[in-house]
Amino acid sequence: MTNYVVNRGIMNKHNLDFSSLRQAIASLAQALEITVSDKFEQLDKSWQVTLIAGVIQNFEFSFELSWKMLKRQLEIELPSSAELDSMSYKTLIRTGYERGLLQSPEQWFDYRMMRNLASHTYNQDKAQQVYSQSKEFLRSASYLLERLEARQS
Repeated sequence: MTNYVVNRGIMNKHNLDFSSLRQAIASLAQALEITVSDKFEQLDKSWQVTLIAGVIQNFEFSFELSWKMLKRQLEIELPSSAELDSMSYKTLIRTGYERGLLQSPEQWFDYRMMRNLASHTYNQDKAQQVYSQSKEFLRSASYLLERLEARQS
């Protein structure tokens, strides 16, 4: 499904609305910033665990929005939507990389693995893995957003 934006009363399928992705990335950045502050280390362990869980949740929805926006951009760029519909996640990511929207397909494969890890199981070691990966993901998602916005201008 294509995301439409109203421009002066006219629907235009080539202008994607990135505000949700921008807000998700900003929320992840803010959550990460809190967990690396000096005050974070002074908090009770239960507060630290709760704040890290917030980072993980931000990572999860930022990841989902990121790859869905990538897919929407490719819907515009690729000649056939049927081609896109038949793509696996890995092919979609590789195509995004080939078109200059992503820096490293392998990182995005890892992010998906981390997202699945966070969604389907919960233990402290796995949570720490996802939390650690969230820092790198923020850079990758920000790069994707920059590239997407550049294509719209």
